[in-house]
Amino acid sequence: MNDLDCIFCKIITGELPSDRVYEDDLLVAFRDINPVAPTHILIVPRKHIVDNNSFGEDDEPIAGRMFLAVQKLAKSEGIHTSGYRLILNTGLDGRQEVPHLHLHLIGGHKMRHPMG
Repeated sequence: MNDLDCIFCKIITGELPSDRVYEDDLLVAFRDINPVAPTHILIVPRKHIVDNNSFGEDDEPIAGRMFLAVQKLAKSEGIHTSGYRLILNTGLDGRQEVPHLHLHLIGGHKMRHPMG
């Protein structure tokens, strides 16, 4: 299920290009086009979920899978022991720019504070 106007849905379907680093039956992860650190990956559910407030109980497997994907990606990026940051913005005041749930995995040397 996707939204035809959503940029992340278009990336998920391949209509728009991305630098994918992980995908499975529930998620797609790709590098942010405006990274704030050497590692800046967006982890996005294939299902169009607007934000954290839109999660339903039936979406619980997606939430768990997102955090397991973080572990895999952090290890493959070499930041699992040095540390990383996870950011999930919700709504305008939360500085969510794309209305499709996405988790930012940010890490690496010279990481600057993203989004404020």
